[in-house]
Amino acid sequence: MPDGIATSDAVYKTLLESTRAIPWKIDWQSMTFAYIGPQIEALLGWSQSSWVGVNDWAERMHPDDREAVVNFCVSQSQAGTDHEADYRALTASGEYVWIRDVVHVVRNAAGEVEALIGFMFDISERKQAEQRLADLQKQLEEYSYKDGLTGVANRRMFDRVLEVEWASAQRSLQPLSLILLDIDYFKQYNDHYGHIQGDDCLKSVGQALGMAASRPRDFVGRFGGEEFVLILPETDAAAAAQVAERCRRLVREQGIQHARSQVAPLLTVSLGVGSIVPTASAQALDFVAAVDKLLYRAKEGGRNRFEAAQWDAHTADVAELALR
Repeated sequence: MPDGIATSDAVYKTLLESTRAIPWKIDWQSMTFAYIGPQIEALLGWSQSSWVGVNDWAERMHPDDREAVVNFCVSQSQAGTDHEADYRALTASGEYVWIRDVVHVVRNAAGEVEALIGFMFDISERKQAEQRLADLQKQLEEYSYKDGLTGVANRRMFDRVLEVEWASAQRSLQPLSLILLDIDYFKQYNDHYGHIQGDDCLKSVGQALGMAASRPRDFVGRFGGEEFVLILPETDAAAAAQVAERCRRLVREQGIQHARSQVAPLLTVSLGVGSIVPTASAQALDFVAAVDKLLYRAKEGGRNRFEAAQWDAHTADVAELALR
């Protein structure tokens, strides 16, 4: 071999082996490694000589990634298409490192696949950064739908859930119930005990309502100020009345003193309870407005109580339940 060529090969080899990227070459016919850079040992802990065939590559891949990545790389290589693949590679110590393989397909004069050459890159830091960003985005999304004080859902989330559950009830012709509740004489509570204790009071009420609505699809949110709301899918009028009474009882059992209440020495709530099987033309906002009127009737009727009404799919008339 001429000295110039030998020198060039040595230079290229030195350059390849001095980069953080790990060069490799696979012979397509034998499916064996013709070469892999010594950097592989520093990254994964496996010796350079242990990379014999493609099985060594596949078996040192996370089980959850293996089938999809191997199938993708094989199909792309067979088609003669350059490609990239991200996966978790097993280290000799039993941990996993995120790898990006960048693959170039080499063809012979006849156009047949002859070899695969490529580079492995350690992308663990990038993946960790992506995961931190995804976690942050998820957290921000949760915050955007959560009331910052009480921890229950906020009005924005209520609007979204009501839209979904209303449409579901229209399709299935199943009853949907809504409870709006208001803390009795909350302004007087704040004036007497102060806003810090008022905030604690709101938190306690939110916790009590969370216990009252126990099914997976039941929704509890803060409607605004001292008002809370519950959405109860597939819940008829009788069951909704039971939930309303449970809300009233659980708030009372918090034992929150309210010296300025005109109905009881402990904190109480008033509730409006509506149940409906919505028709195709019925509007969710009209339903909310009707339930809100029931809440105000409960307050006008003495507070610490609830009033309820129900609609069905065949009439727009309100059939009032027994008022409690």
